[in-house]
Amino acid sequence: MTTTTYSVSGMTCGHCTAAVTEEISKLDGVQEVTIDLNAGGTSAVHVKSDNALDDSAVREAVDEAGYELVGS
Repeated sequence: MTTTTYSVSGMTCGHCTAAVTEEISKLDGVQEVTIDLNAGGTSAVHVKSDNALDDSAVREAVDEAGYELVGS
């Protein structure tokens, strides 16, 4: 099991975290998504997966939810 942390900007509430969690959870191998919401800035998104994830796939999932992956 691998845990990777991503920084996501633009999330401000529970609806935001639910949307990002839903999209990332669709990726192959993802077992769990937890988010440390920082409504005033960049939030930490922790993704547990069976193997290393493709950062571009995570970026696309976050974009689909309407938010922005910072870095990577």
